Amino acid sequence: MADPFEDEFFAGEDWYGREFGAESFVRCTFSDIDLTDSTSRGTVFEECTFGNVRLNASAHADSAFLRCTFERCTLFGAEFTGCKLTGSVFVDTDLRPLRVLGGDLSFTVLRLADLRGVSISGARMCEADLTEANCEGARLVDTDLSGARVHKANLAGADLRGSNLAGIDPRTVDLAGAVIRAEQALQLAQALGLDVR
Repeated sequence: MADPFEDEFFAGEDWYGREFGAESFVRCTFSDIDLTDSTSRGTVFEECTFGNVRLNASAHADSAFLRCTFERCTLFGAEFTGCKLTGSVFVDTDLRPLRVLGGDLSFTVLRLADLRGVSISGARMCEADLTEANCEGARLVDTDLSGARVHKANLAGADLRGSNLAGIDPRTVDLAGAVIRAEQALQLAQALGLDVR
């Protein structure tokens, strides 16, 4: 891997379709940049800030966005495969329709996020903050949501099959019409304090 870019400031760039490879960006700021249709493979962004960045239809594989901040960004049609977004924060960011396949989104902050119809499968979202997030109709399949904060989140009609719902208090979240498996129903019943025999 080449020497990392550190503490760099990139602004107003047209990087449409740019291909990122084995590069590393540390504490860099990306402002008002068009990354539509861009791709990354094995790229590392660590403690970077993305402000008003367009990541529409971008595709990322085996890349890392560690403790990054996304503010007023658009990820319309973006796809993350096997990526790490651990500890990243999303503020006023358009995440629909986002697709995540595998990877690690643990400790991400998605408070108040509009995640309607988003598809996340086979990922880790341990201790993610989904407080008051709108996940109506989202696909959160085979995803580890253990310890996730979902207070007042809307999971109505969401597909939660195969996901770890341990620690979720069904009294604090809207689960109307959500699709789960029998063993998950047991988890939720126990969370309600029921004695299932």
